[in-house]
Amino acid sequence: MLKIARFQNFTTVPNAVWKFSPGLNIIVGENGLGKSHMLKAIYSLLKVQTGKEFSKSFLEKAYAEKLVAVMRPESIGRLVKRKQGRDRCEIELIMKDDEKSCTIAFATNAKSQVEVIHAPREGLTRSPVYLPTRELATLCPWFVPLYDNYHLEFEEAWRDTVSLLGAPSIKGPRASKVANLLKPLEEAMGGKVIVDSANGRFYLQVTSEGRMEMPLVAEGLRKIAMLARLISTGVLLDKGYLFWDEPETNLNPKLIKVLAKSIVHLASEGIQIFIATHSLFLLRELEILTEENIYKKLASRYFSLKIEENTVLLEQGDKIDDLQTIASLDEELMQSDRFLASEET
Repeated sequence: MLKIARFQNFTTVPNAVWKFSPGLNIIVGENGLGKSHMLKAIYSLLKVQTGKEFSKSFLEKAYAEKLVAVMRPESIGRLVKRKQGRDRCEIELIMKDDEKSCTIAFATNAKSQVEVIHAPREGLTRSPVYLPTRELATLCPWFVPLYDNYHLEFEEAWRDTVSLLGAPSIKGPRASKVANLLKPLEEAMGGKVIVDSANGRFYLQVTSEGRMEMPLVAEGLRKIAMLARLISTGVLLDKGYLFWDEPETNLNPKLIKVLAKSIVHLASEGIQIFIATHSLFLLRELEILTEENIYKKLASRYFSLKIEENTVLLEQGDKIDDLQTIASLDEELMQSDRFLASEET
């Protein structure tokens, strides 16, 4: 479990200490303030630390290569906060198990490696998952071999997640837990996600209608299908990490409610979840769910990014009410004021 992340001079991410919940972590803020960059940076470092024994020399190159592959700068030094002259960036991740903690640094002129100030001494047992704003189910199975054999300007996190989507479904004692998590998603989709063993493509097996090719399924439902598939493979079970950038994209409010319930359920099952969102509807739905008796013990944490005098600042707290700035709420209230004013004229 990730307890703390500290960023110093990393892109637009505020110079601050982020204190995370072991369950659900929700980040809000305007575009361009560093929400996605923060998620991608933490994902990249944890991905490097998954299931391996590592030397310091390996980590110096692996951290840099992963950050560049996921974030797509021309060099690792381009991820240092932009200003005149040279500067130095530091990222520190403090885990519940300190054997897995790490600290790295790199300067503006760095090209292909970082300085490892503190190296993890133990790897993660389960791979972190990063979900972008778009669905990835329609990229299976052709995207991974294409990415691995040709130079493509796609974020490597896409490749990572597509490879996880293609893993076999889980069997055995944990299958009943998986079925319980899948039930609301399959009800929303009107069927089950299946994989054709001959061609590796995904289909939606619709009740009483047969199977439908995944590209023919509405994109919002394909995002639900992507989550369902990651649950069915066992990737999103206890002790995992899920990073999801704007999960509400292309979903109507009805599906957002289904998604919110699945997110909270996953967090209650031991997945540490990090979400960046612009949706006040999703934010409120998550708040409502975490107040229900069944999820009362689920720890949550809220973060807001705001800009003052050209500096990005971080607000954080255990309740939404601890945040002074929620851009989506402010804009909705101003829209309501404009609407009421227009009716009076």
